Amino acid sequence: AFGFAIVAMAYGIGPVSGCHVNPAVSLAAFVAGRMSAKDMGLYWVAQILGAVAGAFILSQIAQTGTANLGANGWDAGSPGGYGQTAAWVFEIVFTAIFVIVILGVTGAKGHGAFAGVAIGITLAVIHIVGIQVTGVSVNPARSFGPALLQGGQALSQVWLFFVAPAIGAA
Repeated sequence: AFGFAIVAMAYGIGPVSGCHVNPAVSLAAFVAGRMSAKDMGLYWVAQILGAVAGAFILSQIAQTGTANLGANGWDAGSPGGYGQTAAWVFEIVFTAIFVIVILGVTGAKGHGAFAGVAIGITLAVIHIVGIQVTGVSVNPARSFGPALLQGGQALSQVWLFFVAPAIGAA
């Protein structure tokens, strides 16, 4: 579902914003010289606000309210009970893989019309591999929205899902 969602967004809003819905991707674009610091900051604000709005909408649909919104975590917060070290390694490595694909397929020698498909497939594979480890973040905004509304352990652990993807993106 995450992979198909990013494919749809890539083709739907890609022409408007480059489909920057992930602060880690915006950081990677900045580091690669494809985005100014000012634009990155503005995108980060929009991404965080969008994630909170998305989590709120989901909470209104879900019968569980603000519980079970897909918050990320380790130990008891991990779907598979993985520890903090596994969370660090997974989020850094798989964010790096994700942004390498994004920068590769959207660059001057990229694959143009097929970029959204490659990005979506990559995100789907990342989820297949890692959903049991952390619930898969690779996107600080995607982690923040649910954690803010859920609170508790999810909010106390969300810092890792900002730092690790930033390291992987850089």
